[in-house]
Amino acid sequence: MTEQGDSDAQPTVVITGCSSGIGEAAAHLLRDRGWRVFATARRTMDVHQLDQAGFEARQLDLADSISITVAVDQIAEITDGRIDALVNNAGLAIPGAVEDLSREAMRHQFEANVFGTMELTNRILPFMRERGQGRIVMISSILGLVPMRWAGNYNASKYALEGFTDTLRLELAGSGIRVSTLNPGAVDSRFRNNALKNAQRYVNLRDSIHARRYERMERDYSGDKSSLAGSLGPDAVMRRLLHALESPRPRPRYYVTRSAWMLALMRRLLPTAWLDRLLLRL
Repeated sequence: MTEQGDSDAQPTVVITGCSSGIGEAAAHLLRDRGWRVFATARRTMDVHQLDQAGFEARQLDLADSISITVAVDQIAEITDGRIDALVNNAGLAIPGAVEDLSREAMRHQFEANVFGTMELTNRILPFMRERGQGRIVMISSILGLVPMRWAGNYNASKYALEGFTDTLRLELAGSGIRVSTLNPGAVDSRFRNNALKNAQRYVNLRDSIHARRYERMERDYSGDKSSLAGSLGPDAVMRRLLHALESPRPRPRYYVTRSAWMLALMRRLLPTAWLDRLLLRL
């Protein structure tokens, strides 16, 4: 149980992107540990499934300001304004070479991964400020620190989220609201399958100069090959998430998976040209 706030009151957490993967695992874990979990998802069918699983589920689409406002207002009314923690987990990827990205694709990527996350955070912050405490956890990615080819749109959105989070952490110093970032490497979920669907919708895969690379991506991102080598299950993230939410001294940043640790270390130690050579070989 969290050490914040009233010791005899059940702490409340809002989690985005609970339809699968890290968000779903976090919702189950925190409920088992005594948190009051408001599990949110974008699609109505996923909200229904969360309801069936016994969660206080809410529809929340980060690309829709009205959806964000309605969800936060409902949760605040139910809890009498008590929101102890926010786990910003929801996001999407539109893979593809930078030169193949349309403005529409870039906008769709940033609406969910950046603008919606920022808006939701800002909507919840006043409730935490009123109580003088709170925890905000951003589920970012190692690609928010180290780029990979064919993921420029996703890389850029996570880099932006990193800048927002680092600034927010400084601005909230002394407020009682603690901000942490989790940077996972490859984690098994429906994320890559959904990314493939997004690429097929927003990227001209057949007429691009990178068409052969996209053919390989379609094979790798679908079916039984949808998991990356060395990837871990969502549970690998949970120990760091719990520390960020429940420790009296949460860290500003947590790396998850060996590959994330190695890439973060190399980014700090290697000259840029050397790091580029390494990334080109991955």
